[in-house]
Formats: sequence, C-alpha cells, structure tokens
Amino acid sequence: MSNEPLNVLAVVGSLHRESVTRTVIQHVADQLRAAGCSVDVLDLDKEPLPLYQPDTAGEHHGFPAMQARVDRADVFILGTPDYHGGISGTLKNFLDHFWREFAGKLFATVVASHEKGLTVTDQLRTIARQCYAWSLPYGISFTERQEVQDGRIVSDPFKQRLEMMIRDVRVYGALLARQRRADLAGTDPGFLAKVRG
Repeated sequence: MSNEPLNVLAVVGSLHRESVTRTVIQHVADQLRAAGCSVDVLDLDKEPLPLYQPDTAGEHHGFPAMQARVDRADVFILGTPDYHGGISGTLKNFLDHFWREFAGKLFATVVASHEKGLTVTDQLRTIARQCYAWSLPYGISFTERQEVQDGRIVSDPFKQRLEMMIRDVRVYGALLARQRRADLAGTDPGFLAKVRG
C-alpha cells in the first residue's frame, strides 16, 4: 500500500463575502489535514476562472498551474450554495473547465441549502458520472442559521455528519486512488483505459 498522502482539492463554489460554504469547507480541510491528508483549498472567489469558452479555456493566464492542481487531486470536496435547486454558476464553471481530470476520482458534496440540497447533490452526482468519477453515496447539506453562525459551526450533530464524510473521504478516497494508479499503469480493459497515457 502506498504511503503517499491522499491529495484532496476542496473547492469553495461561493462568491459571498461571508460565505457559510467557505466556513464549512475550511473546517473539512483542516480536519483532513489533521488526519494526514494533503489538502489544497481552491476558493473561486479569490482565484476566479473566466467563463468557460471551449476554444480558449486553456489559454487563460494561470490555467496550466490550476490544471496541475486539479490533476494532482485524488478527491474533490465540492462546496456550493443551493441556487434555485441547482449548483452555483461559479462551481459549474469550474467543473466545465476540468472534466477530463475527474475520471476515476472521488467527489464529496457539501451544500448550503434552506431546503435539503437534494437536487444540488443529484446534479453533482450526475456530473461525476458523466466525467467517469465516483461520488459518495450521500451528500452533506446544512442551513445557515441552524448549523453555521458567525463564521463557525455551532451544531454538534452537523459536526458529526462532517466527521462521517471526512472518514469516508479518507477511506474510499485512498482505495480509489490506489486502484486508479494501478489501472492507469496496467493494461486491463477497465474504464480508465481510455485515459491511459
């Protein structure tokens, strides 16, 4: 078994200055780091991408460096507000830029929602499937007033749900990362054969 740390890219898909999504993603990132993972936080408010244009996306200044960060990740923690039952335009734009890099990797979803965030989680699962990625069989959703206040998590049951996700990200992320490396290095006819170099 590889001793490499699990590489996690935690994406903040909210542009709100006092984003509760950012608060939760930062908490998850801190907990994963404490557990030995290598965690890169991509806050799309601080590191914006231009609107995806297929003919010129790769020409954007800084694109190769960001693409390398996405490619390095074994797991994506995707945080978004629930906008009218869908993911934020900011997160969708990120996903549009980098679909090839997601194959064989794990998605975990965190949704700030006044509802249950189910349609948002379903959209992210659909995107994972279309990009040949895996997703946890559940999503984490939360409401601002009940679980996050003044830039901190105030609900113990919510912290426990996050602990479950963090554990599952570590366990299943590592299993999938190990298998992905083996599939890319091997000659078996699995679905990753199509992305072998």
